[in-house]
Amino acid sequence: MAQARTNPWLVLLVLTTGFFMIMLDTTIVNVAIPAMSAGLNTTLDQVLWVLNAYVLVYAVLLITAGRLGDKYGQRTLFAIGLFVFTVASALCGISQTPEQLIAARIVQGVGGALLTPQTLAIIASIFPPDRRGAAFGVWGGVAGLATLAGPTVGGAIITYIDWRWIFFINVPIGILALISTFLVIPDLRPGRAHGWDVVGIIVATAGLFGIVFGLIEGQRYAWGGYATYSGYTLTIPEIIGGGVALLILFIIWEQFQKEPLVPLSLFRDRNFAVANWLAAAISFGMLSIFLPFTIYLQSARGFSALVAGLTLAPMSLTSMFTAPFAGRMADRFGGKYILMTGVFLFTIGFGSIALVAGPDSTWINFLAPAIVAGLGIGMTFAPMTTVAMRNIEPRIAGSASAVLNTIRQLGAAIGSAVVGALLQNRLATTLHDQAVAHSASLPEQFRDQFVAAFTGIASKGFQIGTGQTGAQLPPGLPPQVAAQLTALAHEVFVSGYIDAMKQTFVLPVAFLFFTALTTMLIKRRPKAAAAVPQQPKEEEARAVAG
Repeated sequence: MAQARTNPWLVLLVLTTGFFMIMLDTTIVNVAIPAMSAGLNTTLDQVLWVLNAYVLVYAVLLITAGRLGDKYGQRTLFAIGLFVFTVASALCGISQTPEQLIAARIVQGVGGALLTPQTLAIIASIFPPDRRGAAFGVWGGVAGLATLAGPTVGGAIITYIDWRWIFFINVPIGILALISTFLVIPDLRPGRAHGWDVVGIIVATAGLFGIVFGLIEGQRYAWGGYATYSGYTLTIPEIIGGGVALLILFIIWEQFQKEPLVPLSLFRDRNFAVANWLAAAISFGMLSIFLPFTIYLQSARGFSALVAGLTLAPMSLTSMFTAPFAGRMADRFGGKYILMTGVFLFTIGFGSIALVAGPDSTWINFLAPAIVAGLGIGMTFAPMTTVAMRNIEPRIAGSASAVLNTIRQLGAAIGSAVVGALLQNRLATTLHDQAVAHSASLPEQFRDQFVAAFTGIASKGFQIGTGQTGAQLPPGLPPQVAAQLTALAHEVFVSGYIDAMKQTFVLPVAFLFFTALTTMLIKRRPKAAAAVPQQPKEEEARAVAG
């Protein structure tokens, strides 16, 4: 047992097991969207909250959780996070309404936030400087693999069992990881006293909520009035604008705090600042692409969840084999050009997926683009983490870890919300246009009703379950006419969705292309200067800062 406690690689295995489970849940839900939508009778905007409630809470609480780890011990907070996440996963699985599922996902986000910042902080403490970069590379590789493996794992579970088991599967894994935590991970207790930036927490949370809420709900309310209070109508643009204003206020507030929620001094290291931008931008692009594509595979193409997951499997497998080599190369030569190549390949891969996606596309059409995208993402996560953390002293590794994870998750939350809003906006237009075009084949007396069924669909919420027709047709139609309209409505949905998806893809692909160019800002330091500083004093080496 003592030997296990002193083996840093065994500790890393336990840490990455818990972290893998947390990161997996950021994407595994994507492939379950059509199944959940049909099973719980939800609309697209409700399903977006199932995705974003988790990511938003997770992102907002990360830095506060890092502070708790500093005061009460990283292992303690890691274990509490595992416990909360495991219980919340069981609650997700037994949810019977969209509201119950969203509430359980919020609790999941709390558990994930408590766990994540402790991982890099513990790694920074138990690994000597000459092996710390390799450990960070493994951690980054796990993050990338978990993000890509979600659709494949989720697809298999949904096809052979039920969508609820994408949450139930976390329970035995969480219990095993929780037991291993107390057997393997040393109990490091820095015991540093920290002040609590309560105002910063409230302002940041309110600002982020306003932005994400407005983006998700905007299309449903036609980007106009949301609610009326005492004669005043609050609009969606005002909600988003208020969120932006609060975030600006938060940044100003932080500059005058003795112990800020976000230590802005970390960003004086150019590489750390650039790596955080890359983390947010890549997460933005990745979540922006996964959401519409997984809906396309199941709802437009009619793939089973398993086939949809296997369509993305080459990306996960390629990334899994690429990431360790990319991490080693970044540790030895620097990550600047590896990152640039990786982001470019990922952009090219998913741009190609958008080009070949059609009403009759099969999995083989997506094989080559998926492999290219997998190569790209495998060359991204590990070097990005190494670039971010290489020059960070162990005593502030906890803060750096929390900030990096927070910004990455904010990128994911905003990306999911933005692409969801854009997809709904484009669907409102493309479905109407396709309905008008297809109505020409109907008897004249049914054309107006057919088009009207798609015209007001945005305000009612888009149905995106497998086999959807895209709209509710009027009742009381003759059976033959109803059958013809149903088949035609499905064709409208498929054509309209593919058009909307292709238009939506333009934003994340262009954004990722620009992101690849920004890797040129990474500063390459001379070999001697890039070395990790000397080992700190013994008492500091055992403490992990936040």
